[in-house]
Parts: sequence; structure tokens; C-alpha cells
Amino acid sequence: MENKKIVLGMSGGVDSSVCAYLLKKNKYDVIGLFMQNWDTYVNYDFKGQVDKPDKQCNAQKDFNDAKAVADKLGIKIYRTEFINEYWNEVFTYLITEYKKGNTPNPDVLCNKFIKFDHFIKYAKNELNCEKIAMGHYANVKQIGNKFYLTKSVTEDKDQTYFLCWLNQEQLSKVVFPIGNLNKDEVRKIAHEQGLINWNKKDSTGICFIGERKFKDFLQNYIKVKEGNIVDILTKKKVGTHQGIMFYTYGQNKTLGLSGCENKYFVCGKDIQKNILYVVDSIHKEEYLSSTECEVEQFNWINDPNEWIGKTVQVRFRHRMPLINAEFKIVGDKVLLHHDKTLSVTPGQFAVLYYKEFCLGGGIVCKTNKKQF
Repeated sequence: MENKKIVLGMSGGVDSSVCAYLLKKNKYDVIGLFMQNWDTYVNYDFKGQVDKPDKQCNAQKDFNDAKAVADKLGIKIYRTEFINEYWNEVFTYLITEYKKGNTPNPDVLCNKFIKFDHFIKYAKNELNCEKIAMGHYANVKQIGNKFYLTKSVTEDKDQTYFLCWLNQEQLSKVVFPIGNLNKDEVRKIAHEQGLINWNKKDSTGICFIGERKFKDFLQNYIKVKEGNIVDILTKKKVGTHQGIMFYTYGQNKTLGLSGCENKYFVCGKDIQKNILYVVDSIHKEEYLSSTECEVEQFNWINDPNEWIGKTVQVRFRHRMPLINAEFKIVGDKVLLHHDKTLSVTPGQFAVLYYKEFCLGGGIVCKTNKKQF
């Protein structure tokens, strides 16, 4: 008989709770495991706190919710911490990238190194279990001895973008029970089963940290240095920025330029001179659009030869529309030629797709956006 023992990541949210119910329904021997990966005091997280309780990651409250669901379903639940691992393998990268003026995505690293590495090792070494389950909106398809990451049935909730750095071994060990459901269906199941968190709000903000007043939060870890905001066309100063790391390409809010005649958008950064360049709405497309980019540290989930010659699609931000692209592998980089799009930014992940398959992703390091 197949061994159906499985360790489920239980966060206290509705998605993982419904996963627990569905796994039990399908005769799995389910063990819950709650992870705490951030500690406000240990990580010196004091500036930038949000007053609204539903916007914060309260580990004890989340664990209590997870335990209430586990108790109702008759599941054992354990609690562990990966606080040091999260700091060393996810958060330090985040801070390093912001110091460079890039726009990183910590969720991809959190999945690669925490949820699908340290979690898997804990499940195996401490709970004697080879299989795990997670509450992501995604699917795994096995064809022969190969494992493919495929999209959720609902495009707007699909989370494969954040899973683009997973490998064959990781995919071979995971089950995504809600990959074929939409959010309304998940909440309906939770309500019908009387789960305490059926209408709990989704977590937002940084993975395992929660919502923060971003500028204030980063000041816990990065020294702020004010500098000039310069109109890229006139080369005249139009304002003062509060730290170049706070801004990303295409941004037009919180620039402090409301009194200006033009509506401005961030279009360039000179890290050495600490200058933030902006462009008006008339010239926005000229200075923010691109059709090519270089991508480094690209992770191919499957053999890239399967996709060569095919017109693939790319996504540069979670939930942005997929756009058509072609790729070439040159040395250790992937070169993308894609439909014209705005605000592709160094540090972002470029994630490739072919039909329902997520091919993998890497970090944008250069674009053909017009330079200042």
C-alpha cells in the first residue's frame, strides 16, 4: 500500500487549512508543521510597523489559528523556527539588492530556501516523512520520470511566479491540494467545514514579515541618504528623494512632487551620484519601455531544449499580464526578446511560460530601456 504520510505547511490561513481538510479527505496521514521565520525583536524590526492588526504577521495568533484547525480535523501539529535561515538566505539578499538600487523579490528565495528546502529537511529528519504539501495556487504534473510545474486553474491567483526557482527534487516531494480551486471555492469549503479562519484576510507584504510602512521599515537596516530628483529631459532638479532604494522604475506616487506642473515617473537611478531621474507622462513610454533584457541565475525546471524554438511568454511581476517572448541561452545568461512593455527593472524575476507550464525564472540584470 502507498505510504500517504505527508507534512503540511500550516500558516493559520484559510488556504493551508483547506489543504489539511482535502488531504484528510483523500486518506492522507497528515502532520501539520507551523513555521516562524521572523522575530520582530531578534531582527530589530521596530520602524515601519503597521497599526492595523490584520496587516501584521502575529506568529502566536497564526499558530493558534492553525492549531484550532488541526485540532478540529484531528491532525497533530508541530512548530519550528527558521529565523536564522530566513535572515541569512532571504533577508540579507533583499537588503543587499535594495542597496544596489534594484527591486528584489524575496518570495522566490523564501520558497526556494525555506519552504522547499529547510522545511523538506525538517519533515524528513524530524518527522520521518518524505512528502510535503503546501497551500500554493499551483500544480505539479508528472510525465514519465519528469516533474513539471504548471499553473493554477485561476490565472489571477496563480503563484507559480514565486515557485520558479524550484528544482526536480523539490517538485517530486510536494503536493498542492488547492491548485485546481479558486479562492471563493476554498473559502466555501472552509465555511462548510466550520473552520475558524474561513474568512480570515490573506496575508500581505513581505513573506513571513507582513505589511510594513516600507520606507520606514528599510531604515531599520539601510542608512538613508537624501539626494536630488532630476528631470531626465531638462537635467534640472525638481525635488529631493529620501533614499534611492525606496523607488522603482515606473513609480509616480510618494515622490513628493505634487506641486510640479508635470506628472513624473521614476525612470533611472545613478547610484554613484545618488540621483533619481524622473520623466514626464508625455515621454514616459520613450524612457520606460523595453523589448529586450538579460537574465542571470536562470533556473530551468526542466531541460531547456524542450522549449527551444517555441514562442514562450514571460512575466516580470506577479499578476502582470503574460507577454510573448523568445529566448536564447548565451553563456550563463538567458537573453529575452519580448513584446514592448513598461518598467522592467533590474532585480525583478523574469519567469517564462509555455502554455500551462512554468519553465523557470531568473533575475533581470540589464534591459534595453533608454538610458539617461
